[in-house]
Amino acid sequence: MRRLLYLGLGFASVALGTAGIFLPLLPTVPFMLLAAFCFARSSPRLEARILDHPRFGPHVRAWRERGAISPAGKRAALFAFAFSAVIGFVLLPFPWLLIPVAAGLIGGSWIATRPES
Repeated sequence: MRRLLYLGLGFASVALGTAGIFLPLLPTVPFMLLAAFCFARSSPRLEARILDHPRFGPHVRAWRERGAISPAGKRAALFAFAFSAVIGFVLLPFPWLLIPVAAGLIGGSWIATRPES
């Protein structure tokens, strides 16, 4: 039963990651990281497919081995956090505008402190 749950979550993560290729603010690699995690607990063959993928495999391996994020990935994530914070600041009334700003500061500082791959 747990294996099927992880398998389903892995496929859902791959689907969301694939959508992220085409949708600008939906991240791809974090969903592939989640898919690899789920497949590691349900299907070693599918986990190996993600790890061996020419585009996503190096990012997943770098994260697993060193908790590292590529410089381009860091820039994209920090840009997305900043963009979301600015949009929230402009469109939301006080005090709600503080939520995306705080999330951007917290999430962005965490991303910025990760090692680079």
